[in-house]
Amino acid sequence: MDKITELKMRYWAKALEAVGGNVLLVSEADDLASQQSLLCSPDLYRSMIHPYHKKLFSFIKTKAQSPVHIFYHSCGAVKPLIPLLIEEGVDVLNPVQVSARDMDTQTLKREFGRDITFWGGGVDTQQVLPTGSPHEVREEVRRRIGDLAPGGGFVFAAVHNVQSDVPPENFMAMWETLQEFGVST
Repeated sequence: MDKITELKMRYWAKALEAVGGNVLLVSEADDLASQQSLLCSPDLYRSMIHPYHKKLFSFIKTKAQSPVHIFYHSCGAVKPLIPLLIEEGVDVLNPVQVSARDMDTQTLKREFGRDITFWGGGVDTQQVLPTGSPHEVREEVRRRIGDLAPGGGFVFAAVHNVQSDVPPENFMAMWETLQEFGVST
């Protein structure tokens, strides 16, 4: 872990120097969970990974020539680790895998919405978007916007990449519902 963190810090030092003040988000990624659970216990994460993430993210924010936000990608049932991610300096969680255990958008927003931005979670890409009806897609998008958008801290995106099995009418239902209900005031 020391070596990996050292290599990442050297990478980010060079990358941040190259972009100067022209960066707002810095992206790091490690899938920490499966659909049903974490890949390791919160205690193991806290002792083996948390200190290195904290060190890396602090380094990035210090080294950047302008304020940057840490965009962290982890699929799965990551809810138990969100407080630790926030403590590490993560500003943006991507995605919000709504079909994973305990990833209820209303609960996530209530518990963590003041401290982290949710990027994704706008529509389930495992079931609803590829196999649901356009009506079901609209209802899902409306619900997720209603759960995650109030008060800010939400960037609409599908949970994950939109695959080729998504009917065009479902994609358009997602897009049109976003246009109707996703306008920030």
